[in-house]
Amino acid sequence: MQGLILAAGMGKRLKELTRDNTKCMLEVNGVRLIDRVLSQLAKLGLKRTVLVTGYEGAKLRKHVGRKWDGMRIDYIENPIYDKTNNIYSLSLAADELCKDDTLLLESDLIFEDSILKKVLSDSHANVAVVDAFQSWMDGTCVTIDENNLIKRFVPKKDFVYEEIPSYYKTVNIYKFSKEFSKKDYVPFLKAYSKALGDNEYYEQVLRVVTLLDKPLMHALPLSGEKWYEIDDIQDLDIAETMFCPPEEQIERLAKRYGGYWRYPHLKDYTYLVNPYFPPPKMRAELKNSFDVLLENYPSGQRVNALLAAKTFGLKVGTVAVGNGAAEIIQAWMGLLAGKIGFVYPTFEEYPNRIEASRRVVYTPSAANGFRYSAADLIEFFGKNSVSSIILINPDNPSGNFLPKKDVLKLVSWTKRKGIRLLVDESFVDFAAQPYTMLDSDFLAKNVHVNVMKSVSKSYGVPGLRLGIMACPNELQAQLVQQHLSIWNINSFGEFFLQIAEKYAPEYSAACRKIAEERTRFAAELAKIDFLQVFPSDANYILCQVKKPWTAKHLMLELWTRAECLIKDCSTKKGFEGENYIRLAVKSKSDNDELLKALRCITRG
Repeated sequence: MQGLILAAGMGKRLKELTRDNTKCMLEVNGVRLIDRVLSQLAKLGLKRTVLVTGYEGAKLRKHVGRKWDGMRIDYIENPIYDKTNNIYSLSLAADELCKDDTLLLESDLIFEDSILKKVLSDSHANVAVVDAFQSWMDGTCVTIDENNLIKRFVPKKDFVYEEIPSYYKTVNIYKFSKEFSKKDYVPFLKAYSKALGDNEYYEQVLRVVTLLDKPLMHALPLSGEKWYEIDDIQDLDIAETMFCPPEEQIERLAKRYGGYWRYPHLKDYTYLVNPYFPPPKMRAELKNSFDVLLENYPSGQRVNALLAAKTFGLKVGTVAVGNGAAEIIQAWMGLLAGKIGFVYPTFEEYPNRIEASRRVVYTPSAANGFRYSAADLIEFFGKNSVSSIILINPDNPSGNFLPKKDVLKLVSWTKRKGIRLLVDESFVDFAAQPYTMLDSDFLAKNVHVNVMKSVSKSYGVPGLRLGIMACPNELQAQLVQQHLSIWNINSFGEFFLQIAEKYAPEYSAACRKIAEERTRFAAELAKIDFLQVFPSDANYILCQVKKPWTAKHLMLELWTRAECLIKDCSTKKGFEGENYIRLAVKSKSDNDELLKALRCITRG
């Protein structure tokens, strides 16, 4: 068995990273791609590997040399790498293919050792490594039959999105037998190249070979093994996350603040989304309007504010709509003067928007599970002067919930004291006894109160980025809107606001499901001996992690065992370095998966 690596390309999409080096000289976490793959091949006991070089080939040859961990390195040069594609590079190595069984690889890949071991142990003579198609993948796909025989190769130009469930992406790792190369592949390779030119791809030849009557090429589907193809700087960033140590992985993933769809095996218990909404019919309506929404500008602020007012039963002109609640938070916090009161631990988007010297912080007792009442807040802020108070209800991350009579008590007190009150009720719909302060009559009588709501979280549409603020009057709404761009909401978000009202019954049912599942999930979590579970009225549950575990250690253990990502809250202000985690309440099946992983940890 020999190796053959195609490494002639220029890697233009990596821009400055390949300005002076070929793509396989790129470093991923401090290790060059070529160093990694040659070491992997050498560990298999291969006696030689052939490198087809081109762009900056002299630098590559100088770096690699003629031996790598005892494996001989031979070179073939493609002098017209800038005018040809990989079919020409492979045709230059055609005679080498015929000398021995060959592992054929492309040089822009990073993958686990286990993949090559899986290829060598496969009993079939000719194998293409494939993986079930995911949204991040690009390039040639195949379809396979029940015996893993490749039925056809699907080039990019023939890709049909409706057929994705049947597609497998080629990983660009192949095993060719010497006999297959001599009798089938190389003759077709030379004929294809002669007939259609050198600006093609070698997969096109495999596509022709699969049309022969006799079965020649088997697919080897992966089952969770990691690999990535690096074509641009985003690919590099993802690859560095996938192939770094677990401790660094979870830190990198947390700092991405989302985009987890690029990691199909990741199970996210950090971000807080309604798993039971939107319903199938609403999704279908959104999909049906995709083309027209994609091709048209959204309306400006006035129309989107009107739609939000309609959806939430508010007076027209008193609503500001944000690209997520975070955009409105930034605008609102910039408008507030003086000292501002917070309950810690909290959603830090609020306090982070002002200087530390302006923050007045009330921290409820940890011994009491971070529970607090309106009376507690009134007592504290009565002694510590503030001009505004931010109340998140239910609170994040504690899940503490003030009933309506408590909030009204706080509203009356702040009104008498001339204190502005912002009530953030992003999670109130998940409460066991939900209510809303989104009421124009109430706000008109209490001009010191504003109400915030994250539509993204409550309605399960974080990708649309929607949040609203209800104001007592038009003047206040206009003041907030002045700090937002005119087209801050895209057409998809606007359309969602347009149709949301007619799905109100389904939304209410979805919120009830969350409340029911939260009760069950919390009861099961309470059986885990190293967790102390706190009551919650939101779609998340705060837990204290008991010794000998720490929150960081538990987070790492869940990630390495089951690729479950949880929120380590220990660094949040208000927890004083103690070990706390926050777990999103997801669907029953997802929650059961996390419970299973936790129970496995318990058992050892």
